[in-house]
Amino acid sequence: MSTETNKAIVRRFYAEYIPSVVDELFTPDYMHHDASLPPEMQRGREAYKQLTQGFLAAFPDITNTVEDQVAEGDKVVSRVTVRGTQRGELMGMPPSGKAAEFPLISIHRFADGKIAECWIVFDTLGMLQQLGAIPGPMAAAS
Repeated sequence: MSTETNKAIVRRFYAEYIPSVVDELFTPDYMHHDASLPPEMQRGREAYKQLTQGFLAAFPDITNTVEDQVAEGDKVVSRVTVRGTQRGELMGMPPSGKAAEFPLISIHRFADGKIAECWIVFDTLGMLQQLGAIPGPMAAAS
């Protein structure tokens, strides 16, 4: 597949961001590399669908805006802005009702026209500060 096709698949995934699109676009043995997750949440399409479902439950109005993409060979790098209001539990944290906006960077690797692997880093600290789970920089300085 061409790099442009791969970029379009990643953009579609971020735009739709629902578990059924994971079934269509990801390999069954998909690997999700995220240091903030336990190993069992990083192996397989089903584990990733659970992670996606958890974010959708916490942020039912979630939107992902792909700001930039670069592709070479079998990899697509994306800079994404995530926005949503926490209306549900997130990693044991009760709903705050607060909006959050945070960046993420992802590298998706393709195999046979599907997403086989992803390395992801996002601003967890900034998200938690915006949700009120931990003090922001101004509160810490006071």
